[in-house]
Formats: sequence, structure tokens, C-alpha cells
Amino acid sequence: MSRRYVHTCVRVRDPEASVRFNGALGFEPRGRLNFSSAYNLYLGLPGDGDVLELTVNRGHDEPYDLGTGYNHMAITVEDIHAVLADLEPLGVQPEKPPYHPGDREELPLIAFVADPDGYRIELIDGGAFPTPQDPED
Repeated sequence: MSRRYVHTCVRVRDPEASVRFNGALGFEPRGRLNFSSAYNLYLGLPGDGDVLELTVNRGHDEPYDLGTGYNHMAITVEDIHAVLADLEPLGVQPEKPPYHPGDREELPLIAFVADPDGYRIELIDGGAFPTPQDPED
């Protein structure tokens, strides 16, 4: 049986704000699936599948507890400074200015931003990011 990654799901309180935020990251709305107590909005990057599912639970007005297990989702961007400029009108600022992780210049610049519900998103500059590997000790 072949397998493939399908999507990441996050629960959101303000779907319009979440769609605006993710649109500034390049995600396109792809569709909606309705249920009696919730609905899902599906988004994807150009040329990719519907990899982001935003779940809106009807009547849930309180912030979600993000827990301690979630850390971030990561996406590559062509120009990290341009993306941060697109997010600025939405009131989104990076946790700190773009930097090379671990001060390793051979790695691309990264920056972390939070979506309207507080989920962290890692932006990776340069459009491609093969997962770097160090030799094991």
C-alpha cells in the first residue's frame, strides 16, 4: 500500500483572519467541508495538494490550548523579507529578525511567526530546504 502525507489540521477561532494570514504565506483556499458542529477549510500552496485543514468548531469562542507538544509547521519561501513585509499589515511580527539557525551560515535564514490562533510557523528562506543532517556522534 502506498502512503503519502495528506494534511495538517489546526483548530481556529476566526476563519477569516486565518485565511488572510495563510494567504499572505501563499496558501490558496481550496474548499470547505461542512459538519453539524464544525466545518473544515482546506488550503494548499500552488502546485501542492490541500495540505492545510483549518477546523472551525461552531460556538467555540475561547482560545484553544495549544499544549506543550506542538512546536511549529514549516514552509519554504522565495524571499523571507518579502513574506514578512506581506504579514506586517496583518499585525504579524517575527519572534526575532531572520537568522541562520544555530549561527550556522551554511543554513538558510529562518524566522518564526504566529498565526491568529498562536500556532507557530517557521519560514525558511530560499524556496528549498533539504533537511540538513549532521553525522551522529
